[in-house]
Amino acid sequence: MAQTRCPRPAGPAPDAQTLHDAALAYLARYAATEAGLRRVLQRRVDRWQRQAQRNGLDVEAITAQAASAANAVREVVERLLRAGAVDDATYAESRARSLVRAGRSRRAVAAYLVAKGVDPATAASAIPLPEESELAAALVLARKRRIGPFRTGEAPDEIGERRELGMLARAGFSHSIALRALAMDPDQAEALVNELRR
Repeated sequence: MAQTRCPRPAGPAPDAQTLHDAALAYLARYAATEAGLRRVLQRRVDRWQRQAQRNGLDVEAITAQAASAANAVREVVERLLRAGAVDDATYAESRARSLVRAGRSRRAVAAYLVAKGVDPATAASAIPLPEESELAAALVLARKRRIGPFRTGEAPDEIGERRELGMLARAGFSHSIALRALAMDPDQAEALVNELRR
C-alpha cells in the first residue's frame, strides 16, 4: 500500500524582515547585482506561494500575501542599495577584471554583465579599454586551447589556422586581435599573460 505524503507546511508569507535577512545571507556568500538580488528574493516568494497553494490555502489570501511580499522585495532591495550593500558598478568592475583575466573578450564580458542585470552603460564603463588587455585576454584563451604561441606541435596548415582564428572569433575577439595573438612570439605572449594576471 503506497503512503501518501502530506505536503510540507508553507509557513507564514515572507515579510520584509525575513527577506532582508535572506538578502544579507545571500550577499555574504555571493556578489550580486540589483536585478540578481531581486530575482533571488522573488524566487523565495514564488516558492512560498507554490507551497501555500499545495497546502490548499485560500487562493485569494495567498495572492494578496504574495503581492505584499513582492512589495517587501522591492523595499528590501532599495534599502540595501541605499546602504551600499548592492552596487552594480562595483560588481561590474570586479567581474569584468576577473573575466578578462580568464580570457574573455570585451564583447563577451559586456554580454555577461548585461545578462546579470547590469545597465549596458555601466557594463561598458567597467570593461578595461586598452587594446593590450584585449590582446592579453586573447592570449589567455590561446593558452587554454593550446593554440597560437602556446601550440605544442607543428604549425597548422591553412585549415588549422582558420580553426584557431575561429576559436578566438567565437569568443568575441576581433580579427586583428586574433591574428596578432596567434602570430605572437611565445616568450612575449607569456609575458603579456603574466602582466594581465597581476
